[in-house]
Amino acid sequence: MGGWRAGDIPDLTGRRAIVTGANSGLGYRTALELARHGAAVVLACRSAERGEAALARLKAEVPDATAVLGSLDLADLSSVRAFADGQAGRPLDILVNNAGVMAVPRRTTADGFEMQFGTNHLGHYALTGLLLPALLAAPSPRVVTVSSMLARPGRIDFDDLHGERRYHRWRAYSQSKLANLLFAGELHRRASGALASMAAHPGYAATNLQLAGPRMSGDRLGERFAALGNRIFAQPDSIGALPTLYAATAPEARSGAYYGPRGPFQQRGLPTEVRTPPAANDPETARRLWEISETLTGVTYTFPPTP
Repeated sequence: MGGWRAGDIPDLTGRRAIVTGANSGLGYRTALELARHGAAVVLACRSAERGEAALARLKAEVPDATAVLGSLDLADLSSVRAFADGQAGRPLDILVNNAGVMAVPRRTTADGFEMQFGTNHLGHYALTGLLLPALLAAPSPRVVTVSSMLARPGRIDFDDLHGERRYHRWRAYSQSKLANLLFAGELHRRASGALASMAAHPGYAATNLQLAGPRMSGDRLGERFAALGNRIFAQPDSIGALPTLYAATAPEARSGAYYGPRGPFQQRGLPTEVRTPPAANDPETARRLWEISETLTGVTYTFPPTP
């Protein structure tokens, strides 16, 4: 893919996209570039105030953009269902499962799930399933699920998915990001070509995500270190969003593939296909996680019969 950049995104006129967590960081950059290249974009955001500010900023940068704001709280399945209901009846070409929380103190979602697993994985599992009819109505639909380098040390603790017995915020984050990879791979297998499912990660990109956990914990020193790391070591969010944009738009992007930065340790650089961690390649773990996600959310997926 050479030195692929946002300018290489093809014309997306006539296509419709949803980006979760589009109010800042990677989500905003993804929504911005999709809109810049002609897609009609829904910025799916939890905070109306921050979402409205992001939409105004996007339209200031791309005055002719077709973009609207959608209310979506992935930590509340009733909100996920309401958002999906509002999208019914219109084909959906691109779904970017980007929103997430990182290394927060133990909290639970509105439905009683551990916050990171519930938001990062279960919310997106439910959203994708509820939007499946809209996706299948599009000619070549794509689902891109954003993971992280920190999926590599992750493991799915089926005996304590919600950290009720033991909770460590970074282990919980790694579990949720590994779950993103397992979901993307299992969706690719189950779809059997009915849609394309890819995963992507941004490397080390400067966003507000790194600051949220320390702020919620009252860890001012941790917040300062995170801010310093963003300034010194991280690449800009505009570059961090490129693997996601490549997966979402490049004609040569492959269903089932994983994209990330091509630099040392995948921390920075332009996008390339990268290897998934070994734990993400276990089909039995992926199947079990899918079935548990179906039970927890009540959302089932129905694909057309394979020819």
